[in-house]
Amino acid sequence: MRMLRQRVAPAAPPHYLTSRTFAIGENALSLSLYDASITVYLQMLRNLTHFMNKAETYAAEEHVELSTLMEASLGHGMAPFTRQIQFASDAAKSGAARLAGVEPPSMPDTETTFPELKERIARTIAFVESIKRDQVDGQEGRAVVLTFPGRTMEFTGQSFLLTFSLPNFLFHITTAYGILRSQGVPLGKMDFLAGAQAPT
Repeated sequence: MRMLRQRVAPAAPPHYLTSRTFAIGENALSLSLYDASITVYLQMLRNLTHFMNKAETYAAEEHVELSTLMEASLGHGMAPFTRQIQFASDAAKSGAARLAGVEPPSMPDTETTFPELKERIARTIAFVESIKRDQVDGQEGRAVVLTFPGRTMEFTGQSFLLTFSLPNFLFHITTAYGILRSQGVPLGKMDFLAGAQAPT
């Protein structure tokens, strides 16, 4: 006796997986080089200032010297907090400058206080804000050459941003965050992701 198989219509995909959502060339997401670089540098620099504001509040409440936080590190030869701020500043301003084809401002690593570090971040933000969209968009193919002792690295604008500049920048932001956490500053994930948008 032949068994009859009941045909079951496939379930409709969730609304967020419809073909229209992912239609190539119709509603495809367009992310410019400026959006992927300048906006990220600015967002995370502002979040970094938020970390430092919380660190100042913590230090005042817990009677911790700010110099202790500035000198703290994660150990194993890693640079202390002060250097992480300087490195993050350098990564943002040099990254933005290379993408735009301009010279970054010189900022000697002479900061010795929290206010000086925050001022450096503010000056870095001001420079990055000065970079206009039309200086960056369309520069995906710009040649970017980095020279280190005994080594030269060659990139396009796009590969420089995605494989070197952003990873380097976020490494130092993350390390600064980790140092403050390790010293007891009450920072959480949302401070890292959106601290600059937190209510004051």
